[in-house]
Amino acid sequence: MTVAKPRALITHWVHPEVLRLLDPHCEVIFNPARDTWSRKRVLDAARDCDALIAFMPDAIDDAFLAHCPRLKIVAAALKGADNFDIAACTRRGVWFSRVPDLLTVPTAELAIALMLGLGRHLLAGDDHIRSGTFHGWRPMLYGTGLAGRVLGLVGLGAVGRAVAERAAAFGMQVLYLDPAPPAADWPAARLVEAASMERLLAESDFFLPLVHLTPDTHHLVDAALLARLKPGALLVNVGRGSVLDEAAVAASLAAGHLAGYAADVFEMEDWALDGRPRAIHPALLADRTRTLFTPHIGSAVDEARRRIALEAAENVLDALAGRRPRGAINDIG
Repeated sequence: MTVAKPRALITHWVHPEVLRLLDPHCEVIFNPARDTWSRKRVLDAARDCDALIAFMPDAIDDAFLAHCPRLKIVAAALKGADNFDIAACTRRGVWFSRVPDLLTVPTAELAIALMLGLGRHLLAGDDHIRSGTFHGWRPMLYGTGLAGRVLGLVGLGAVGRAVAERAAAFGMQVLYLDPAPPAADWPAARLVEAASMERLLAESDFFLPLVHLTPDTHHLVDAALLARLKPGALLVNVGRGSVLDEAAVAASLAAGHLAGYAADVFEMEDWALDGRPRAIHPALLADRTRTLFTPHIGSAVDEARRRIALEAAENVLDALAGRRPRGAINDIG
């Protein structure tokens, strides 16, 4: 008698190598397009699945899990787990795994790119060239470089350390606020300096919040904090959208206190938050001279995304074989 293969759903496009890895072991259902399926379509596809490879736009909660009684694992092809109810997974005996390390370097590189792009007015410069009014050098678009500037990091986790290393190589002074000091064997430990929030706010030319999204960090960067930030500072967000209050950022830009804002992540993306905005604040989108945005491409390096999805698939194979997935962050009975 032929035994049916377990079924695995992949909610977003992945590299063909991921499908080849899973095909011998699973009946694979996957989204071949670059667009996100609706929640209903994902639920319909996942209802009889044993494994789910999920991505940033997927909000997996208890109601979702209740409709998928065969699920053994939710393998997230990402690092942050804000949109996933891990406690519900645990209660229902479902593994939850993530890929913690492969996003670090690409995200740190993008942070540096946004700092440079914002400080040196690259978007405005590109617009000027394309306008047809450029006729050669003029004394215009004088901006802010990185050398000799102060970078303030709130959070010195993996991404924070990677940003600090790269910023120091540009000649920046790096201040950080984190309850845990960096390990003594971290090669760049001598290049960073612990500081209070007050000092970070008073001295930072570039300010980056790099903390997990929790109830305590939701809108950490609000109107009150921005009012204490050094006038003329540049704010960059590559962490989680809702760590910042976008309306407060827009108001600070309009008042001329904040000189610029760059982001790769936005409040509207934090799908698990009921009160989240449904769009990026329109005043931010309208301000092309002091803002710079990218569409959540922090880890969008081709080889990195291939390896992230492959690691998520390995987590699926572990679970289906009765092993603890290598990237599991919960324990089930």
